[in-house]
Amino acid sequence: MKYFVTGGAGFIGSNLVDRLLLQGNDVTVYDNFSTGIPEYLEYAKKNSGFTLIKGDLLDPDLLYQALADCDFVFHFAANADVRFGTDHPAKDLHQNTIATFNVLEAMRKNSIDKIAFASTGSVYGEAKVIPTPEHAPFPIQTSLYGASKLAGEGLIEAYCEGFGFQSWIFRFVSILGERYPHGHVFDFYKQLRTHPEQLEVLGNGHQKKSYLYIKDCLDAIFTTLQKSQEHVNIFNLGTDEYCEVNDSIRWICTHLGLDPEIHYSGGDRGWIGDNPYIFLDCTKIRSLGWKPEYSIKQGIVKTLEYLEKNQWVLERRK
Repeated sequence: MKYFVTGGAGFIGSNLVDRLLLQGNDVTVYDNFSTGIPEYLEYAKKNSGFTLIKGDLLDPDLLYQALADCDFVFHFAANADVRFGTDHPAKDLHQNTIATFNVLEAMRKNSIDKIAFASTGSVYGEAKVIPTPEHAPFPIQTSLYGASKLAGEGLIEAYCEGFGFQSWIFRFVSILGERYPHGHVFDFYKQLRTHPEQLEVLGNGHQKKSYLYIKDCLDAIFTTLQKSQEHVNIFNLGTDEYCEVNDSIRWICTHLGLDPEIHYSGGDRGWIGDNPYIFLDCTKIRSLGWKPEYSIKQGIVKTLEYLEKNQWVLERRK
């Protein structure tokens, strides 16, 4: 198989690329490196089945040419900056929604009909049903990121109906692990590395969040590709647990051997669009035989171990 991976130099994308290559596939990565990290592709570049194209998804002509002869698209490129979405409202529209349309059009013109899409649990907004199943009613959207991803889902579903595509849509919780380049573990570790005596925390620390380790995430993705063959396949991907931000802080500080003074900004959320309670119902993916090997605590510790060994990532993400 020849796979096309958008955002293949990113956190989840680069781990996916390595897995696909290990399976003996050919892989083309398409990335504009606005947030992608070239070093994440060091293993891939040693493989004869790997091709790298530096390009933007907002360049439809280059995208059309790059997709030639591919069999399957993993569309994992996106602006994932939820926190500062209201500072640049058009960014999510262009980089998430319009970019997804461009991918679908390039696929249609190249007669490619299979796509896996990295969506998000943020599409549920502030869900009324906890844990939240895939069939839960959508509330009002609370972030531009979530709204742009939901629009992308809608476009994919419409292409499945209109042009005979088959899709796998993954609504992720936050993913942790090797090559993790942003998020609360990254931010807290970076703070504590600079000033170990204190930690600034957005919100009140009681926000409830769910996380999934990258290996478990990839295992779940490949399980669905093998075992779920509906026209449109939508899956929550997460663990059967959640933790408070304060729990995560305690695990991080214990691992680092620190006891900082903690300062909270206050309120029940860290920023506009920050959902104070995210916990997805993963019964559907569990019914296929998948279950995570790692707990949230284990995922956090493995993420810290990676950052400790690869502190250059902290500098690259300034």
